[in-house]
Amino acid sequence: MKYHLRSTSGFTLIEIMVVIVILALLAALVGPKIIGRSDDAKIADVKVQIRNIETALKLYKLDNGAFPSTEQGLSSLITKPSTGVIPKNYKSEGYLESKTLPKDPWSNEYIYLSPGEHGDYDLCSYGSDGAKGGEGKAADICSWNIQ
Repeated sequence: MKYHLRSTSGFTLIEIMVVIVILALLAALVGPKIIGRSDDAKIADVKVQIRNIETALKLYKLDNGAFPSTEQGLSSLITKPSTGVIPKNYKSEGYLESKTLPKDPWSNEYIYLSPGEHGDYDLCSYGSDGAKGGEGKAADICSWNIQ
């Protein structure tokens, strides 16, 4: 009996090259669309965080009659302020569930002013560039212009 030395299993070089070309085409078409979406996700995250902080600020005002001052800052939502007008009905556990002040997705602090130029307070992230102003993906995201 003769054994067949030639095996019919496995891939040929041409089949492997076709698969590589198809994968390269998919990466070229899909890659840029996925990469460009990370900024959109960060902007959406900022909007959610601003809304959460606004909820905590409103609870603070309900308990204490006023929003924290600019001097007291957002840290008043975690620990009882020791400067300015000391709140009398401060919740011992604070007003943010996380017990830490969130930073925006670009690792910058949120900007808080009270009284604000657009209402009782202004709450902003300066966007991807971290500087006031900017356009497009570097634009400021503030509590008064969130949709």
